[in-house]
Amino acid sequence: MSKPIIVIKFGTASITQKNGDIDNQMIAEIARQVAVLHQDNNIVLVSSGAVGAGRGFLKNYKGSITERKAAAAIGNPLLLAKYADCFAKYGISIAQSLCERQHFANRNQFLQLKETYQELWKNNIIPIANENDVVSNLELKFSDNDELATLIATGFGASALLLCTSVGGFLDADKNIIPFVEKIDETVYALVDNDKSALGLGGMISKLNFTRLATKLGIKVVIFGLKAQDGLLNAILGKTGTMFAPDNVSLSSRQKWLGSGSLINGKVQIDAGAQKALALRKSLLAVGIVEVLGDFENGDFFEIIDADKNVLAIARARQSSNIIAANLKSQNFEVAHADDIVLI
Repeated sequence: MSKPIIVIKFGTASITQKNGDIDNQMIAEIARQVAVLHQDNNIVLVSSGAVGAGRGFLKNYKGSITERKAAAAIGNPLLLAKYADCFAKYGISIAQSLCERQHFANRNQFLQLKETYQELWKNNIIPIANENDVVSNLELKFSDNDELATLIATGFGASALLLCTSVGGFLDADKNIIPFVEKIDETVYALVDNDKSALGLGGMISKLNFTRLATKLGIKVVIFGLKAQDGLLNAILGKTGTMFAPDNVSLSSRQKWLGSGSLINGKVQIDAGAQKALALRKSLLAVGIVEVLGDFENGDFFEIIDADKNVLAIARARQSSNIIAANLKSQNFEVAHADDIVLI
């Protein structure tokens, strides 16, 4: 029986000092706790920090795109060397995995990535993933490593996704950590106000967005911190941080990939009748479509939205947007098959 998969993401603020240098003590603490989890789980670490580790080597660093790429090229081997040293104390080897957004959008490339990780796990090796900043296309970048961690967790069918923050969890209006969130809705988003913490407004909104996606696809998510004793180990047990409950869904690995990894090329607004059909896991027919937004081809992916622009599902098109728009009155014209639709 294969081991459960746990994906753990550490941001730059978690593993570097204020001056950008790698926090050796924190890396050592991460290795200690991950080594415990590694005994019974297949682990993926998603680690930022390469740019921060490398920028001090560049003269007059201003943070331009080119400078960030250069800093990442310098910082990646430095960061991985620290991880390697710390994990070696527990007899664990690591591997570097530099990812790009297209690796998840292309099904064949994604499966190759998954097979590589499985081979690493068979050999007791922990993959450490990060975006390939040196060559990443600006139009096809991850929004941040929260997205990368989410795509790995959902695509691989992880049992849990853990996102480390400097504030230790998701906070209520009084800045206390909320231990459990059953559903991410407007009331949860309303708690993210304009009073930026060390994590930053954008950082927490990003985490909520990707946490919502992961839980919709059946993945348990925990937002936690490392300041508390055994923060990671206690987070996986629900003793610290904020645990977000996963939806009770039954999805194939392909459907989980479709719901998270696919690149969206357009939108299709549907009526109430089509919404009911989707809820019953039926195919999307042209007769239920109100409007086609954007240009996409047969085989591309699009979002299915309601009248209020809420995203209901992601689907793989069986026809181009132009052909769909020309057949909106057709009763039996299939736009997306039920197997190619994932409700989110």
